[in-house]
Amino acid sequence: MCDIIGFTKKNYRPYDSNPGSVKVSFGGVCRNIAENMAKIGLNTKFISVVGNDMNGMNMIEHSKKISMDMSESLIIEGEATPTYLAILDESGEMVSAVVDLTITNNFTKEFILSKADVIRGADYMVVDADNPSTLQFLLSEFHQETKFILDPVSAAKACKIKDTIQYFHTVKPNRHEAEVLCGFEIVSISDVRKAGEYFRQKGVKNVFISLDAEGIYYHNGVEEGILKAKGVSVVNVTGAGDALVAGIGYGYMNQMSMADTVKYAVTMSSIAISHVDTINPKMCTDYVLEHMNELEWEHTSF
Repeated sequence: MCDIIGFTKKNYRPYDSNPGSVKVSFGGVCRNIAENMAKIGLNTKFISVVGNDMNGMNMIEHSKKISMDMSESLIIEGEATPTYLAILDESGEMVSAVVDLTITNNFTKEFILSKADVIRGADYMVVDADNPSTLQFLLSEFHQETKFILDPVSAAKACKIKDTIQYFHTVKPNRHEAEVLCGFEIVSISDVRKAGEYFRQKGVKNVFISLDAEGIYYHNGVEEGILKAKGVSVVNVTGAGDALVAGIGYGYMNQMSMADTVKYAVTMSSIAISHVDTINPKMCTDYVLEHMNELEWEHTSF
């Protein structure tokens, strides 16, 4: 996906032309996760559908430079690569967005089955909820052969995949997405713990719920708590969740505890939101570890 992000300089005014700056970069939830994973040294394959336009070809060339393997992706002749257009206000918060995902209709069941060996060979597979019917097929076919990690992307999309939760090894919803998936409001700490237990009872092994400024809740049946990093500055929130999921993947591949996994993941998220780019160009393992030691942590264990 190609990201086009507009940053307003002053108070955002709807229905008007806002002075600011525009940044064009590669994006997409799973692509961002994959790039972040590649930057921290994980062996990463990204399977997607792109057009043979300039954006698609540039994306493939970029992936080669950062050791993110896109060789299993489908390239469609004469089609446009998916594009995401967003406007951020002066605080870095998104106020509006438009997305064109028409080409992803080519991500068919037949294409998925053609990648069966790659999927079976993966330790973990990260997915989003952009295409519920395709996701349901993928899960039903392969949930016993690899571990699936879910980033729901939005509450609206989470609503469409409620019946597939039992297939996931890991879920990483935000508060609103978790409310939709669980069917009740999450206001208090007891509510978020109830949500964690709900997911666990559904068969999910590891639960991570983003509580925005209140931190990250985690639960795996043995470790449960909330971790929060203090004093994190925000420039652009667009890639925060993507970096967080990549950090979870790093924790898994390095056999970290849940708490240490969350610390690493939150550190990656804080690095992501401190830069105007969706993917912070400084992102690498050494930089994450250095930054993690500089952060002040608030940890509540249950």
